[in-house]
Amino acid sequence: MARNARDARLESRTQRLKLPVAKKPVWIKLDKGLHVGYRRNEGPVGSWSMRVADGRGSNWVKRIGEADDVSDDRGMSFWAAQARARELRHGGADTGHKLQTVNEAIESYQRDLETRGGDPNNAARLSRHIPASLGTKLVAQLNARELRAWRDGLLRVGLKPPSVRRTSSCLRAALALAAKHDPRITNMNAWRHGLENLPDSHVARNVIVADAAIRRIVQAAYEVDMRFGLFCELCATVGCRPVQAARLLVEDVKADKLLLPSSLKGRRKQLRRSPVPVPPTLALKLKAAGKGREATAPLLLKSDGTPWGNSDHIKWWHETLQRAALRSGEVTGAKPEEVTFYCLRHSSIVRQLLRNVPIRIVAAHHDNSVIQIEKSYSRFISNVSDSLVRGALLDFNEPVADNVVPLTR
Repeated sequence: MARNARDARLESRTQRLKLPVAKKPVWIKLDKGLHVGYRRNEGPVGSWSMRVADGRGSNWVKRIGEADDVSDDRGMSFWAAQARARELRHGGADTGHKLQTVNEAIESYQRDLETRGGDPNNAARLSRHIPASLGTKLVAQLNARELRAWRDGLLRVGLKPPSVRRTSSCLRAALALAAKHDPRITNMNAWRHGLENLPDSHVARNVIVADAAIRRIVQAAYEVDMRFGLFCELCATVGCRPVQAARLLVEDVKADKLLLPSSLKGRRKQLRRSPVPVPPTLALKLKAAGKGREATAPLLLKSDGTPWGNSDHIKWWHETLQRAALRSGEVTGAKPEEVTFYCLRHSSIVRQLLRNVPIRIVAAHHDNSVIQIEKSYSRFISNVSDSLVRGALLDFNEPVADNVVPLTR
């Protein structure tokens, strides 16, 4: 058990109140790389801080509470401040483990995603944006101000608001998981407020391509690589995400439909397969792709015979766009040369909306929610509703036909 440090200047409130008001604390060493400090403030109550500098990149200073300069009932004594500093760094005797740093919380979040069948790349992408100054800090000592500064700093290094929103959401999830498993972490409001979404950060980046141009893209994909062409035709037909196409198994192909795997996005982390219709001609191509292989084998393979990874389709996409030669009038939401693979999905959603498929069915077919469809494709929904409502409007300047049935008798 660690012994308490002694310092006559700090042990009693009488001696502490004799210290001059200062901007920097008076520090004493508790353990190797761990110090506790007292700062005399202008008001009646001073404050305790802890400093960690262990030579392994963990260097930070944090205020840990008020001192008991007014009464025993308010603030921490010299001995309580030492115990609190050791607890925050090493963990208390009742827990048997130390408090997690931000980096450790992200690692735990990644393992949790893997266990629940989520996408561990969410944690990996987050780690690339965590500086050492933040990653080595204890989750229990974070405050809203420093988290907001980190979030705003993502904008300054070039991330777009939607990317900042997604990155901040991943950090919120990692910190919330740490708090869920450690009752000593009580500062949840720090990331609730510090990592709030930026205003207008949910800006839809949906690129819509005309049907004729989609056909040219699929044809060009077949010219670039036959297996990539089949991958594109599937995604363009059903509007699935690339990861869903990659998860298809040989046994998922039926006569005129697919049992399409979910994407595991959002809160739904259980893999499920939902039937979606496909043209019989595409079903035949897919059956041929899986012919002679085990029912549980991946359906779609790359040219080298390996399954598709999360970003493997990007390799062929640029050449496919060049061959397709998209024109400005065929693309909405981007320049023709900036169109991404996801245009196949966005175009599928809009195509169904414009053909009056109910939003609930569009959402289910594309492994999405009605709320997200309305949020991301609201202007296309407005176009549909305009035409539907217009057909039910009364025009009092038009003559009434003799055969119109009255509404009341």
